[in-house]
Amino acid sequence: MRTVALLLSLAVAGCAVGPEYVRPDAPTSAVYKEAPKDGGATWLPAAPADALDRGDWWRLFEDPELDRLAREVDAANQTIAGAVASYRQAEALVREARASYFPGLSLSASARRSGGGNGSAGRVASTGGSAGAAAFDISVNGDWAPDFWGRIGRGVESARAGEQARAADLAAARLSAQGALAVDYFALREADFEADLLERTIAGYERSLQITQNRYAAGVVAKTDVLQAETQLATTRASLTTVRADRARFEHAIAVLTGKAPGEVTIAPAPWNAIVPALPLGVPSDLLQRRPDIAAAERQVAAANAQIGIERAGYFPSLTLGASIGNASSRIGDLFQVSNAVWSLGVSVAQTIFDAGATAARVAGAEAARDVAVARYRQTVLAAFQNVEDQLANAHAQAEQAALLKQASDAADLTEQQIMNRYRAGQVGYTEVVTAQASALSARRALVQVAVDRQVSAIALIQALGGGWDTAAPPQVKSSLPAENPR
Repeated sequence: MRTVALLLSLAVAGCAVGPEYVRPDAPTSAVYKEAPKDGGATWLPAAPADALDRGDWWRLFEDPELDRLAREVDAANQTIAGAVASYRQAEALVREARASYFPGLSLSASARRSGGGNGSAGRVASTGGSAGAAAFDISVNGDWAPDFWGRIGRGVESARAGEQARAADLAAARLSAQGALAVDYFALREADFEADLLERTIAGYERSLQITQNRYAAGVVAKTDVLQAETQLATTRASLTTVRADRARFEHAIAVLTGKAPGEVTIAPAPWNAIVPALPLGVPSDLLQRRPDIAAAERQVAAANAQIGIERAGYFPSLTLGASIGNASSRIGDLFQVSNAVWSLGVSVAQTIFDAGATAARVAGAEAARDVAVARYRQTVLAAFQNVEDQLANAHAQAEQAALLKQASDAADLTEQQIMNRYRAGQVGYTEVVTAQASALSARRALVQVAVDRQVSAIALIQALGGGWDTAAPPQVKSSLPAENPR
């Protein structure tokens, strides 16, 4: 018993071989290069805090329909469902690895009958041969391999890191699906807005065509003016058809994201809420640390580090304890009598003496795999920093573009109105009207596009930061789009 107790204590306090895990360092920057100059945000060493709540970041856009669709994505998106299943699988692998800490028990039972001839065919025929002998036995067998060198512990460590990586992958899948939904949703609303713009523009072109036809009937202008007006009207109607087709595709994409067939989803046209969440002057560093891809990459390093210990345990002997207890008898009725009980205890030790360097090769391979995971982790961090910087630069440029395009649209609208008045007065030809109207429409559509681009960039920045911004009442920047576009 003292020997068993000693073995148990050694197994519990066994020496785990292999390097202890230390989170690898990664290149960092002191400040956001593209942050507004009146306030920067500091980058700290990345330490993924992936378990933190990201919140319903899409609520920053103040759109109830988007809120509803985001809930459906979380509940029914098939990519998310697959990531959930992968996480459950990783949980099962952790439980499987932990089971190796405990002894294994098995129950076995057998019944045998044996016999043989009496030496010659004649004697067998005359005596009927041997009657044979019966044997019955039943036993409970147990075996246990104490984790002296930490092989099992490292396996559990690796499995747990894999589980945490799958949890990060789940968070990444959810964030990606939510971001794709928001992008498609705002593209759909932009299509609604642009379709309304084109419909109102077409109405204006129809009036222009009527004016031109009247002037042609009066002999004031040539037939070419009517043809130009008809061409412009038909071209704009064709653009409206393209916008409506684009809207249908966005609606189909939203249906798939919410786990439904396109035929099951119809999103009614509605006003476009062009709010863009303002960028904080100082983005908290821990938000960047919450990026799920960084968390997953870091956990892969931990799993690879544990694998080194698993392979190094191959240098040391393995010990297995075995025990069995049962009964054996020649008659089944006597099988469970105490006098027929049998038991056994045993211990076996195995040590590889020569394997031509196979263990060393496996250790070297595990160390190389760990180095690969470290490099991937650092590259993931660098890519995350680049992603944030790119989106900050986009947001800054698009804010300036929106202001400039608003000025251009206002000027183009005024030019269109003045040119049309001069045409009615017979001071200019219809070619100038067509040019002014095309320029005005182009400026309006560019203004609409930059407005949706600003929302898409805000979504991309939120994703780059690993989720929403942790602010109770985030400031808002209203879109530069006018309530109604002049015709």
